[in-house]
Amino acid sequence: MTTATTADRELDVKGLNCPLPILRAKKALGELQSGQVLKVIATDPGSVKDFQAFCRQTGNELLSHTEGAEFVFFMKKR
Repeated sequence: MTTATTADRELDVKGLNCPLPILRAKKALGELQSGQVLKVIATDPGSVKDFQAFCRQTGNELLSHTEGAEFVFFMKKR
């Protein structure tokens, strides 16, 4: 999954470890309208599996993610 996407909101959770990135993303998604996109920038390697599971469980769509020194996720609110 590596597509360029524009986001309605950006959330920086660099330096935070599980479960904080998910909790902050959940709060941020709660403030968005249905169909809007949240960009999350994380440094926790475990966030890849965490965000995949989070989207599966909540019905939000994981549009894309990239991995490197930072992990960038684009999620569309259901």
